[in-house]
Amino acid sequence: MTPKKSAPTSAPHIPVLLNEVIDALAITPGETHVDGTFGAGGYSMAMIAAGAKVHGFDQDPDAIANGQHLVEASGGKLVLHHGFYSQMADVLAGEDIDGVALDIGVSSMQLDQAERGFSFQKDGPLDMRMSQDGPSAADFLNEAEEDEIADVIYRYGEERRSRKIAKAIVNARPLTRTSELAQLVRKTVGQKPGDKKDPATRTFQAIRIHINRELGELEDGLEAAERLLKPGGRLAVVTFHSLEDRIVKNFLRERSGQQSAGSRHLPQVSEKRPAATFHKPAKLVRPAGAEQDSNPRARSATLRSAVRTDAPINAMAGGVK
Repeated sequence: MTPKKSAPTSAPHIPVLLNEVIDALAITPGETHVDGTFGAGGYSMAMIAAGAKVHGFDQDPDAIANGQHLVEASGGKLVLHHGFYSQMADVLAGEDIDGVALDIGVSSMQLDQAERGFSFQKDGPLDMRMSQDGPSAADFLNEAEEDEIADVIYRYGEERRSRKIAKAIVNARPLTRTSELAQLVRKTVGQKPGDKKDPATRTFQAIRIHINRELGELEDGLEAAERLLKPGGRLAVVTFHSLEDRIVKNFLRERSGQQSAGSRHLPQVSEKRPAATFHKPAKLVRPAGAEQDSNPRARSATLRSAVRTDAPINAMAGGVK
């Protein structure tokens, strides 16, 4: 993928749980860390300030283009890679990596740029592609079968009225603008004055996750971090909704050997567990009230972190579900 030139957005991007992530990474000067979701570079620059060299990954060509001034200002301590964070273990094979940070989901810059089509609050083309490549949200909504659209909205948006929304989408095709989709969802499910959450929220989230394969990328990215981190290396992951957090929680629970032992009413099965690739995860962290007040995006954030053991990377069996 070749980065495209783009004017930086004027909207500020405030890294969520920044101090807590840096604490979890426990950076010692001279170490090498990975910022798997570079965005506007908030985590990367804080890592560098703590003494690390940083490899930043981002699939969005705008993020890579807009980050070049930080590369120049870093004095060789920041290297940017245009690609998916799930590729980190292959791109950095042979490197000693002491820490990996991931901030999952859409960035503030993407949401604030109407032309990217992520937000239901601003009219723009139905795009939603983080990489600016491949099928768009409009392509999916205008070409997919009604059942597939309903399944996506239910699975990734946890929207119980998904079938009703999917039917309305099919009947209204073609859809090309975010405002069209948002108004359609609001009309279909109803919007009451004073509702705390816009009725379109879940549908937009679901379509975005599907278009960008976000949960699959998270699963692959966690496994890539497991492969890449050296013994004693730290993993810190910030998620913003239950689907993401469940994947991270289950991954760390499995890889640290913390799975449930089963029911005491069933006969105990003796089996040798493979060596854990992570130590027991740290207690989850949520933003303090002051951060939630100053940064609305932080309100749903959760940080999970753990330290890599010296066990072989393929020691733990099973997938990330």
